[in-house]
Amino acid sequence: VNTRKHPLGIPPPSEKDWPKDEENFFLLDPDRERDALPQPFRMINKLVMQVFESAMEIIERREMLREAQKLKVQPQKCFPTAEFQVTERANCLAVSGKYIFVGLSEGLAAFSTGDFKDVCAWDAAKTEICAIHALDLGNECHVLLAVDEMGLVWLFCFHKESFLLVKVLNEVEDISQRSTCVEEVLSRGGDYAGILLQGNTKAWLEIYQLPKDSWLTEMEKNTGAAEGLACSERTSSCSSKAGTFLLQELPVSAIQADVELDLPVLLLTVRPPKPITGTSFKGPLDALKEVDDDSMLGLGYNHLIKDSQWELHEAIFCSTYREYLEAEGVTKEEIPRHATFHFLLPSRILMGPETDVQPDVPVGIGVHWDGNHNFCLYSLNHSLKEKADSDLMPDVVWPCAAPIACSAVSSCSRYLALAGEDATITIWDKHLGYPLSVTAILEERFIRSIHFL
Repeated sequence: VNTRKHPLGIPPPSEKDWPKDEENFFLLDPDRERDALPQPFRMINKLVMQVFESAMEIIERREMLREAQKLKVQPQKCFPTAEFQVTERANCLAVSGKYIFVGLSEGLAAFSTGDFKDVCAWDAAKTEICAIHALDLGNECHVLLAVDEMGLVWLFCFHKESFLLVKVLNEVEDISQRSTCVEEVLSRGGDYAGILLQGNTKAWLEIYQLPKDSWLTEMEKNTGAAEGLACSERTSSCSSKAGTFLLQELPVSAIQADVELDLPVLLLTVRPPKPITGTSFKGPLDALKEVDDDSMLGLGYNHLIKDSQWELHEAIFCSTYREYLEAEGVTKEEIPRHATFHFLLPSRILMGPETDVQPDVPVGIGVHWDGNHNFCLYSLNHSLKEKADSDLMPDVVWPCAAPIACSAVSSCSRYLALAGEDATITIWDKHLGYPLSVTAILEERFIRSIHFL
């Protein structure tokens, strides 16, 4: 047996065994190996590396966006729980109480929200309904304002699953004088209705008072008469046929076809403000004769402005700023054709502090016309003193620095928000009558709509 006398050991390293070409390998830059390549390969390598680096930047950016999207609150997806079929094309709909009213290509239809079944339909006029507003008056009675394709406003009363036409508000005998409805609004509670009409060359706002109390009373009377007539029919059918029991109820729609409801009353006719013109008086004395309250001193020669002075002032302005007017394409001022209006609840501005009014019944309206700086408030009590066709002057005027673009009224009807074309929002306290705050949005912004939350 061959055995080793000494254990096997590892020989110590020696410098003579080190490779001569790798002595300083840890001091060399690895990118220098690429520099040793010929010129075409170095350029290709640089382009490939740029492509990879740009691709990595795009990937990192997308990953950051994906992570930020995950942190956002995801909207809840809602799916329909029920559906109902309509016989014609549906153009619009409105919900009031337990009914859904749908404007069709021919007439109206009412559906129940309980079982989503067709309750009633109206197509007597064979007209297309383009817009509809509905409001619950209580006691299963609803008021509807429907606008057809010709711009006519149809006022309906819906009671006991049947439509009853009350009146076409803007119907005229002369077709050339027909006006088109642009907007319709029902006040909260159904006491008033407002429609904005446009003619060939002018526009105006009409406010109607709806006799809802008399409607409810008349509906209750006819409901009682219908039930009594149906009971008598059942009694006569039972007595005429022995051994048989026949129930024959008279249709409610047939009974209500003979119902005549009170017509709405036209309270106000609000027209757009007239442009500023010169006085029609020939001299100061003619103007003083019209004012006989002894509140003036002097003859007023220095305060009489005539049409010629306005024309001269306009000519000077146009000649001075002609290049700016041509660049902006400024045209001659036209009469406004559209307005935004709101029904306003009682406040100290429109009603006195000692006036006894119902807190939930509107007492006035607020109107602003397109391109106008003023928000005008009108009281609904003008009908007691003035005619509805006469030109009304606003009871209160709230001026703004810029033309009003849009407006909104809070649910409590106390606060009013006016957004100007200069991107400023002013909050008014309607009860106290002064602005609470003015907020300026970023420049070169146009506010199209504003709402209270």
